[in-house]
Amino acid sequence: MSVKGCIFDLDGVIVDTAKYHYLAWKRLAEELGFEFTIKDNERLKGVSRMKSLEILLEVGGLKFDDETKIKLAEKKNNWYVEYISKIDKSEILTGVEKFLISLRENGIKTALGSASKNAMIILNNLGIEKYFDAIIDGNKVKKAKPDPEVFLLAAKELNIDPKECVVFEDAEAGIEAAKNAGMYAIGVGSSDKLHDADKVILGFDAVNIDIINF
Repeated sequence: MSVKGCIFDLDGVIVDTAKYHYLAWKRLAEELGFEFTIKDNERLKGVSRMKSLEILLEVGGLKFDDETKIKLAEKKNNWYVEYISKIDKSEILTGVEKFLISLRENGIKTALGSASKNAMIILNNLGIEKYFDAIIDGNKVKKAKPDPEVFLLAAKELNIDPKECVVFEDAEAGIEAAKNAGMYAIGVGSSDKLHDADKVILGFDAVNIDIINF
């Protein structure tokens, strides 16, 4: 079956915002009096904000009531937004913009499928919002990956059958969500971690749209 739509995760696929998430979580941990390492941060990949906070507090051996946890999560997010508000076009990962343009030139529809509630800030700062026919972010979904909601909503907005969609993802939970949606999945990163993907690429710098042929 020919592919008619491509859906992209944001963090780690289009732009590396993971470093800013880490800086914000690390800053919160330091304020709470403990160290949060890069190794600890690996556990947060593809995980929701509140679940990430739970993991961070587990690392620090701390417990708080729900009201306090909500305030801590908001503080972390405010710092993260402060960081990403300063990013620009130079932070688009190599080859991504060229790939997006090529898809559109060949009549392939494109969508963003991200759990991030700050996706629009990032897309606007990168200047690439114009390349997407549909944008599904954390403000439009209720269920986190590996639930397929975000990708099914993207396919619906594109008016394309999920079976005719390819998802680009860098996290295991995202690959699982794509498969749960009945879509093809192309992993971006290490094949060791993304072994359930239909194909795996290191990045977009040496890739052309032939990669979406299945």
